Amino acid sequence: MTVLSPRPDLWTLDPGVLHLNHGSYGAVPRRTQEVMAALRVEMDANPMVWFRSVADRLTTSRLALASYLQVDPAGFVLVPNASAGVTVALATLPIPAGSKIVLTDHAYGAVRYAAERYAKAHGAEVDIVGVPLEADDATVVSLIADRLDGAAMLIVDQITSGTAKIFPIEALVPAAHARGVPVVVDGAHAPALIDAPASASADFWTGNFHKWPAAPRATAGLVVAEQWRTASMPLIVSWSEYDERLPERFDMQGTYDYVPWIAAPESLRVLSDLDWPARRPQLTALVEEGARLLAKALGTGIAEVGQAPATMRLVELPSSVDLSGGEALKARVSRELKAEITLTGFEDRGFVRLSAHAYNSLADFEKLSAGLPRVLA
Repeated sequence: MTVLSPRPDLWTLDPGVLHLNHGSYGAVPRRTQEVMAALRVEMDANPMVWFRSVADRLTTSRLALASYLQVDPAGFVLVPNASAGVTVALATLPIPAGSKIVLTDHAYGAVRYAAERYAKAHGAEVDIVGVPLEADDATVVSLIADRLDGAAMLIVDQITSGTAKIFPIEALVPAAHARGVPVVVDGAHAPALIDAPASASADFWTGNFHKWPAAPRATAGLVVAEQWRTASMPLIVSWSEYDERLPERFDMQGTYDYVPWIAAPESLRVLSDLDWPARRPQLTALVEEGARLLAKALGTGIAEVGQAPATMRLVELPSSVDLSGGEALKARVSRELKAEITLTGFEDRGFVRLSAHAYNSLADFEKLSAGLPRVLA
């Protein structure tokens, strides 16, 4: 197998910093930034002409992104992020009084807050299913399926954010549908890590392009099953309110900044030039080796999560590390080590969630492993 060299030259990331948390905010390649800059110059040179041209440009971009996900373009819309996509689903699906919205204890915090808001507004409740970190697919399906009686919907992660665990969506969707329960899939991390991530026929699937596809931030997609397309409405009421076509109904949101959406396909071309299908398994090997190095340095281990995603791993923190001041600790790591990492917690355990993208090398993980024990001491 040919080993592909790291390509930090394709990004404008500060070379004096260890960038080991791509999974949070992503990083936009240089070429995409240049496309965005040119679009902004064009926009501000003649705003009237720009906004007259936006609809056609959005259609071109949206079709390219739908093709990348291998989904029906008639049911694919652009949204700012996966949290917005989940909120659209919550606003669309019926939530009878006395029913419940089912999530797991791996759910993203903002998604849980959204579920709580809509449950309260409809006289329903949120039911949180505990799923052990190391649970295998059969256990995950069994634990969730047992809690679906009386559910208005199931909201479930495809790749969990805080715990870097793949959930068996292909089995969960039919299990829920067999019980008459609609499914909303939070696929925030799935694009570019899972091929055809929206193939499981969920009622709603949403995922971010700003993470692994490295598109501009505030670019995400929402896939809506045919039976919900007429009822699905954008969160902002604007001039496309009465458009009968689902995608176009979401396109025009007044003076929204459309540049990231229009520029996003350039990042897909960057991934193609990087030979992403060949590079992704090499990044898996890289992040696994990096996790082994860090676990050894910390005297801990790599967390067992059942199925782990291609480019993320959890390394357990020493029990002496107090995560109650997690943000301050991350800021200290950033300041003292010039390293950007994220810290997560689950079931009273703390972890470093490591990420790797095409700009990373083993030297990044070696440097982190050499310095982090000192900062945590």
